[in-house]
Amino acid sequence: MFNPTGGASMTEIPLFPLSTVLLPHGHMPLQIFEQRYIDLIARTMREQSGFGVVWMRRGAEIAGEGISTPDLGDYGTFARIVDWDQLDNGLLGITIRGNERFDVGEVWREPDGLVMASVELAEPLTPTPLLERWESLTAVLKGLEMHPHVQRMNLSIDYDDAWEVAYTLLQLLPFDESIKYELLGMTSIETLVAELDLLLNQVSGEDAE
Repeated sequence: MFNPTGGASMTEIPLFPLSTVLLPHGHMPLQIFEQRYIDLIARTMREQSGFGVVWMRRGAEIAGEGISTPDLGDYGTFARIVDWDQLDNGLLGITIRGNERFDVGEVWREPDGLVMASVELAEPLTPTPLLERWESLTAVLKGLEMHPHVQRMNLSIDYDDAWEVAYTLLQLLPFDESIKYELLGMTSIETLVAELDLLLNQVSGEDAE
């Protein structure tokens, strides 16, 4: 149940609702402290599986008797754990990487408060050559890789894949989460790159003023 292989069929997966958006190819560190998520991570690591990350439009992910499911986005990203460690504060720290996108169907809570969903997984992204007119994205991403925070993430980026360059760049940049969520919903690499390029031009214009 926790190890979907992709495709157009519906499958049930556990969800990790977050106030931030995880993108395919994106890396994200998390601190785990609630028991239901500690149990989920232990099961995920034991089974070498994953879970869904879905953006919360508003509110908090609070579980309890009589508490409804959080206000979630209509789609999210299937995540796998790529690193873990015991943090200095005693909490479990993990790093997750985004994989396939999925559309959310029915959502419910388990007795322990864990949010589950029936989802339809998209096919894994097919690597797409990075066109010459998109190379400005590569320059920005390589510049970000020089930042100490990004270097600590030990990213291994395929600069020949436009999807990976665009999504990795979008994950790292401090855009509003609603913007990242909107771009996650795009299925055309040309549209995604055009929107990302427009956002970068807007930021450059603001910096120049």
